[in-house]
Amino acid sequence: MAFLFPQIYPSLTAIRYPHLYLQMMMARKKLKSRTWKALFYILVASIFGMTAFAGYEWWLERRAHFVRYPEFGIDIPVNYSIHGIDVSKYQNIIDWSSVKEMKVNNVQIGFVFIKATEGLGNEDAFFQRNWRRAKNAGMVRGAYHFFLATKSGKDQAENFINSVDLEKGDLPPVLDVEQAYGVPADKLRERVQEWLETIQNYYGVQPIIYTNVEFYKQYLKDDFDKYPLWVAHYLQKERPRIYRDWNFWQHNEGGRVNGVFTKVDFNVFNGDSTAFKKMLVN
Repeated sequence: MAFLFPQIYPSLTAIRYPHLYLQMMMARKKLKSRTWKALFYILVASIFGMTAFAGYEWWLERRAHFVRYPEFGIDIPVNYSIHGIDVSKYQNIIDWSSVKEMKVNNVQIGFVFIKATEGLGNEDAFFQRNWRRAKNAGMVRGAYHFFLATKSGKDQAENFINSVDLEKGDLPPVLDVEQAYGVPADKLRERVQEWLETIQNYYGVQPIIYTNVEFYKQYLKDDFDKYPLWVAHYLQKERPRIYRDWNFWQHNEGGRVNGVFTKVDFNVFNGDSTAFKKMLVN
């Protein structure tokens, strides 16, 4: 019995089978030693990996800091005083201090919309970094959700809520809805309404709708005219061609900003600084 269960009867095993007992104890020591070594190597590798990643991010941000453009690279609508951009993971690492400091002919970037989430379970890979760093640089920031019409509006709103903590001075949440994916118009509107209501109930602020002129006319129409609108309409000189009031206009997708490697979408706010401040979370 002691031979079969040496761990239960160690003293009997040591007396009757001293050689076996010695082998068993040595095996245990080797196992413990290997376990501690493995844990040590995992810890060292983790620390090295995190340090290397942080160093790589720092290096990319320093590179971005030296990305400089003489102009924004596009025609800027001159009848607006508040200008902004919107970004996602496709802009990669951004040096936000450079974005904030760039000024050309009295035009300066005053706000940014940052992609936060998409669909049911996706968070933009650079959202948390952009969200934190833009705030630290003194940028007015807003977060947007890319809407999938094939999924529940309420569940998509929960995805956004799980990722985005709004603070005083932030812009209201944005629903980016620009594709139907074959979903009937009435079903799409139902799911859009679910998202908007869930978000408004949670944050206590009215969300903004982002879309393009044609999509708004075809799918949203008068049902959502009460919501603030951020509308995309390119190659216009004065304003987007849409029948209803609008708050933000995405007028170009090919702009350049210091501190950003790629082209960036450019926007303007339809109003003065007082109207802009009224839109912010308080």
